[in-house]
Amino acid sequence: MDLSQGTPVSIQLKTVVEQAGDKKNFYFDLEGQIVKIGDTLYIRYKEEQEEGDPVPVTIKVEPDGKIQLIRAGGLRMRLKFAYQERLETSYKTPYGLFQITTFTRNLRFSLKDQPVAGSILIDYDLYSQAEKIGEYHLELEFTA
Repeated sequence: MDLSQGTPVSIQLKTVVEQAGDKKNFYFDLEGQIVKIGDTLYIRYKEEQEEGDPVPVTIKVEPDGKIQLIRAGGLRMRLKFAYQERLETSYKTPYGLFQITTFTRNLRFSLKDQPVAGSILIDYDLYSQAEKIGEYHLELEFTA
């Protein structure tokens, strides 16, 4: 499997967000690309917004099992995930830079050859300083 040039993939993305007792489900069917650079895997796609331009998103799967979700656009964010770990990161908004923390409750990644397919599942809590912002569930499946 040579992913160094990038392979087009179909992506099914499901996100569940629980904040202040309110639960929202989001489902997206997207076209994206998977690229392998060294031992690191990148899944790239554009997330459609209700208003404004689509936001480029990259999911970086590192050889040690850590995963990063990187969003470009007006709100720049790099969320970091490692199983049962609390990781700090920053979130750039038009109003300035905010420090946020993720605590990853569950993290799974699988990848298959022939055809290229896989899935990522992340359950995490998001904190701003010591205050819990919400609980999140992200499920991404991709196939070439």
